[in-house]
Amino acid sequence: MSVVSEDLQPLTFDFVDDGLVPNSKLPFLVYKRAVDVDNDHPEKTIEGLFGANGWGAMWRNGVYDYLHYHATVHEVLGVISGNAIVRFGGDNGAELAIAAGDVAILPAGTGHQCLSSSTDFCVVGAYPPGPPMDLVRPTKEAHAKALKTIPQVKLPKTDPVLGENGPLVKLWK
Repeated sequence: MSVVSEDLQPLTFDFVDDGLVPNSKLPFLVYKRAVDVDNDHPEKTIEGLFGANGWGAMWRNGVYDYLHYHATVHEVLGVISGNAIVRFGGDNGAELAIAAGDVAILPAGTGHQCLSSSTDFCVVGAYPPGPPMDLVRPTKEAHAKALKTIPQVKLPKTDPVLGENGPLVKLWK
């Protein structure tokens, strides 16, 4: 079993539109110590969990050290190894410590930027079915366009950690 507990509840954060980073009316979610990654292949553990819950187009890397967001997709980040301080929500957002086994779920428009990380910091990123991921740097022009695309992004049918009955499904109505 890769999920630590079926009763797991995420932390929730609400970030406001700051004029450059639109963020979302949906809450940003973080599951702390959600996935047991104490094994020889933590990347496969997280990829298997996300895939089993219908999230795909996966990749492995860190989190960019510049502020950006995605205006056409929701994103999940599962920490495989190491730890980092990531600012979510743009310059006026929250600086959060994330570490191996944590999972962050970003609704479309949520700004994010890695401020510091251990040398072994790595995440699996994934997306629910839908359009391909876009990468948007905050500008007034990009913001205006994002305000039109973000409301069109479909809600995922499943929580990438706990599936069709997971907290995301209830919190993102």
